Amino acid sequence: MRRIFWVAVFAAVFLAGGADHSEAIQMKAYRKAAFAGGCFWGMEKVFAELPGVVSTEVGYTGGTLKNPSYEAVCAGRTGHAEAVEVAYDPSKISYEDLLEFFFLHHDPTTLNRQGPDIGTQYRSAVFYRDESQKKAAQKAIEALDGAGVFKSKIVTLVEPAGEFYRAEDYHQKYLKKNPFGYCSIHLQSKRVSEVLRAARDGPAK
Repeated sequence: MRRIFWVAVFAAVFLAGGADHSEAIQMKAYRKAAFAGGCFWGMEKVFAELPGVVSTEVGYTGGTLKNPSYEAVCAGRTGHAEAVEVAYDPSKISYEDLLEFFFLHHDPTTLNRQGPDIGTQYRSAVFYRDESQKKAAQKAIEALDGAGVFKSKIVTLVEPAGEFYRAEDYHQKYLKKNPFGYCSIHLQSKRVSEVLRAARDGPAK
């Protein structure tokens, strides 16, 4: 009886460890990207609905103050941008797809501004995590500017991803919890997709 007990214990431990290991492997397969395009409520909402995106979190990045509060960021004293950090499955969606979605859902030509939201915290920025993300962002901007998709030159910054500080709980999934809440989203022309896909895949035949 005692032997059966210990076999059961070891089996339970093994199975639990196996589950943790499987989850760890799955998490390693996911990648992260961070974007700033004005009010982070709206940015999170649209990214969260994108197939292949596993999770989203809003927060502050690109500044100098540790553990900034929403009030400090809004006052423009920290240098942070309101941003969304996206975890995605690269087997279902590529980083280039995320960039295309990003440029489709905000105005990248207004400096430190999205509609009525004004200040450096509302700047357009891509926070890259490695060289491939940096090059992809730069290529996208060059392609869009070169094709004259927007009336003005793109002012989106391409910055190395620093510390990402998670915003206060009430900001997370804000528009899902408050469907009548306001956040300015600027949907752009389908030319954005056409130009970026041509730059990535070559002209359609």
